[in-house]
Amino acid sequence: MGFMDTLKGLVGKGKDYAAENPDKVGSAIDKAGDQVDEKTGGKYAQHVDKAQDAAKKHLGATGGQDAGTPPPGAPPAQPPTPPPGTEQPGPPPGPGSG
Repeated sequence: MGFMDTLKGLVGKGKDYAAENPDKVGSAIDKAGDQVDEKTGGKYAQHVDKAQDAAKKHLGATGGQDAGTPPPGAPPAQPPTPPPGTEQPGPPPGPGSG
């Protein structure tokens, strides 16, 4: 058994564990991201959050998600509708339109 076979086996076990324990894995991902944020003073928080979301999506983990984050497989959220009377005007018409 070569190194790559061993590595594939470990990755497979990790994915199996994540599938069986999504809350634990998601919580671990959150804790790791929080540690990075703490060590960097939050300087890279946006990137860390994106990496956390990608890791959770890839592994199917759900634990510790923010209330505003839909679970994996949920339909995409619609953008919020502005209250009546606060709509922003669209861009001005371009040349040749109208």
